[in-house]
Amino acid sequence: MTSQTRIKMPVGFWAGLDQLGIASYEVVRKARLPLTIINEPIVTTAQYFAIWHAYSDLIGDIAKGITMLPKIFETAQYPPSVLATYHARDYRDALYRMARYKQLCPPEGLHITEKGEQCIIELKWQDSEEPIPPILVGITLSFLLELGRRGTGQQLTASLVEFSQSMGDVQILEAYFGCHIKIGANGNRLTLYRKDLDLPFVTYNAELLEILTPALEQSLDDQKCSTSLIRKVKWIIKRSLTGGRPDIKNVASELGMSNRTLQRRLTDEGTSFNHILAQSRHEQALEYLTNPSLEIKEVAFLVGYEDQNSFYRAFRIWEGESPSNWRTKHVGANLINE
Repeated sequence: MTSQTRIKMPVGFWAGLDQLGIASYEVVRKARLPLTIINEPIVTTAQYFAIWHAYSDLIGDIAKGITMLPKIFETAQYPPSVLATYHARDYRDALYRMARYKQLCPPEGLHITEKGEQCIIELKWQDSEEPIPPILVGITLSFLLELGRRGTGQQLTASLVEFSQSMGDVQILEAYFGCHIKIGANGNRLTLYRKDLDLPFVTYNAELLEILTPALEQSLDDQKCSTSLIRKVKWIIKRSLTGGRPDIKNVASELGMSNRTLQRRLTDEGTSFNHILAQSRHEQALEYLTNPSLEIKEVAFLVGYEDQNSFYRAFRIWEGESPSNWRTKHVGANLINE
């Protein structure tokens, strides 16, 4: 997932911060983002992570931030994909719905394993190139326990919580989760008591689920189709890069549609042909630069730049340095460069 992946900010996020005494504009300024982003429902991965880093810095202790926000977040302000889980039949139904519909809300994914008396939920990241804010890791797991507590109306506790990195004051976390907190684990996991998954939800709403579920399933189908389209476009572009700039008209023709239809469908997915073209060139350039037999001018040609200077300018935008410097740092000082 690149820094341009689009992520929906929860509607109640900013309101939740205000309840904690943290002004939204303080978070945005700390994240070095424009104030207009407070009213933007969609952000890039880089912006999303910057917001979480800023929240972590302003709250002080990571553990404090992990445990406070889930408790004051208004359930009604969750997006439909999360709201549906709060009206599930029982805790198990809620968790599996959460894992399924998390696909609509990158960057994290959930993997659930039921074994013996335990239910282990492991947090996975969807190919993120950005460093994951520790506070986001912790909050994702704490929200899962909060889901069970609100749904069942009981103060449930976890069996074990594992984090791969430091999460601040462990005592605060243990008081919240009600169990041992393991730091330095080989992954980020929430282990629940399997018997708790059978507890019915007092918030169960069959009528609401009948409305939400078909729409969410359709969104999943649409997402799979759009992902497939973007991958097809990128594949066609990459095989057509050498020595020239692929044209949207030619790519659309290969896909059996007009260039206007292709551009509209890409726009609906929050991207564009030019963005995918730049992304494809960037990916291919990095791949070619790892090959010591290719000179820089050859790499430029292979990713569609007849003018080597244009390639240099583009690469500096992508990586913040020249192709030769990147190659030296990432592949070795003895490779062929300019």
